[in-house]
Amino acid sequence: MRVRAATETDHPRVLSVVDEWWNGRSLASLAQRLFFEHFADTSLVADDEQGLAAFLLGFLSQSRPDEAYIHLVGVRPDLRGSGLGHDLYERFFTLARAAGRSVVTCITSPVNEGSIAFHTSLGFDSRVVPDHAGRGEDRVVFRREI
Repeated sequence: MRVRAATETDHPRVLSVVDEWWNGRSLASLAQRLFFEHFADTSLVADDEQGLAAFLLGFLSQSRPDEAYIHLVGVRPDLRGSGLGHDLYERFFTLARAAGRSVVTCITSPVNEGSIAFHTSLGFDSRVVPDHAGRGEDRVVFRREI
């Protein structure tokens, strides 16, 4: 397994699998090109002999100098439960700490039980924020000190 910083050439690779990895849910719009252009050094891509194995799109908050944010993470279905997602988070925590950040945040939908369980297992605190993404669009907001 090779884990590295994302590059612009990774954008079409991620777009080609993201909806499939989420069982047909349309999430490609969340994997915006800007992460591969402007946040490449804090976004990660993992490759193995079969190709794209996982990715993490994250950035250092410009408005909150103590905070880093994880926007979207995907692990190829056959590698879920292998520890690869955990490894990507740990690498992101290391990048964030090196940049002077002490907090990592991220969000998910309240119905995403797998994501909630994963983040809880990594030590994130969570709370449901009503209307976080607009009227009737509640989100679970995760926060972890690193």
